[in-house]
Amino acid sequence: MHVAMRQKSDVHIKNRRATFDYVVLDRYVAGIQLFGTEIKSIRESKASLADSYCVFQGGELWVKQMHIAEYRFGSYANHEVKRDRKLLLTRKELRKLERQTKESGKTIIPLVLFINEKGFAKMEIGLCQGKHSYDKRQSIQEKETKRELDRMMKR
Repeated sequence: MHVAMRQKSDVHIKNRRATFDYVVLDRYVAGIQLFGTEIKSIRESKASLADSYCVFQGGELWVKQMHIAEYRFGSYANHEVKRDRKLLLTRKELRKLERQTKESGKTIIPLVLFINEKGFAKMEIGLCQGKHSYDKRQSIQEKETKRELDRMMKR
């Protein structure tokens, strides 16, 4: 009997603004409830996490403003581009996150969207706290000094 081995997927969509605007306090990996045309678009890397965020509604965690482009071979049953999508976590994780987001200044931000070894779409989310403008300036300065050091080492 022949068993097909799945290859590691190249899909790795990042939210680049997240680490600039927020300090990531804790990370979780969650499943996503998707339609068939949505997973096909994600496998083609036609998704964006820019401006997306997570919110609790009725004890469930939902990701809002996540853009997944329409599937090009989709029919009349194609999905909405920016619909709300349910995130799948354990009850214990959901309760912990909901308790922590009620504290001031903490929010849940999608960090990375990827396809795991089994072929399922997963999202890494982070419990984050907003950075102040002086923190942002400091991180820009650290990146620039690191870049300069790398340039000097290569010469």
